[in-house]
Formats: sequence, C-alpha cells, structure tokens
Amino acid sequence: MKIERRTHGAVLIIQPEGPIVGEDAGALHASLMSALRAQAGRVVLDASAVPYIDSNGLEALVEAGERMAGAGRCLKMCGVNETIREVFELTEVAGLFEHYENAAAAARSFL
Repeated sequence: MKIERRTHGAVLIIQPEGPIVGEDAGALHASLMSALRAQAGRVVLDASAVPYIDSNGLEALVEAGERMAGAGRCLKMCGVNETIREVFELTEVAGLFEHYENAAAAARSFL
C-alpha cells in the first residue's frame, strides 16, 4: 500500500492507496500516530482510494480515533466509501470519526 502525505494549509492529509489490511495497517497506524503528534491533531485521513479494510485496518483506525478522542479531538476522514462506512456502523465505531465529503472540506473544518 502506498501512503501519500500532503498539506492543505496547516493540515496534513494522509491518503492511503489500496486496501488497509495486514501489515499495511501497521504502516498506516504508524504514519497516523506520527502525524498526530507532529501536526497537533490537524490531520485528515483521505480514504477515497481505499476499497476496503480488514480487522487490522479497523483496529489501526480505532486506536488513532481513540487517541484523538483522549486528547479532546476527533479523527477527521473523507472519501469513505459505503463498504467502510458500513463496517464502522456495524462495529459501532462510527462516532470516533468526523466524516467529510472531501479533503478540502475536512481541512476547512479546523478553522
């Protein structure tokens, strides 16, 4: 899985490309944790190029969401497809994330 990082003003946008599964989930988790510390929580996960996640991917996102919640913030996501949204709803973790249509809208939400 390729993980692209770009900025939109003072916000870091992390965009994985491909399914978040197995070892790739660990790489995404490490990238998110590093970004959360470095960007003071101004991080958006753009999931527009992620077709699905497995339990490892879900665990990585949940842990990142819980760390953000513990710091009084919410992990912002955009481009989440219906399959992943259903996984979030079925596992009752949808509330850990703020969902936006695109990265620009998510980045603007920090203002």
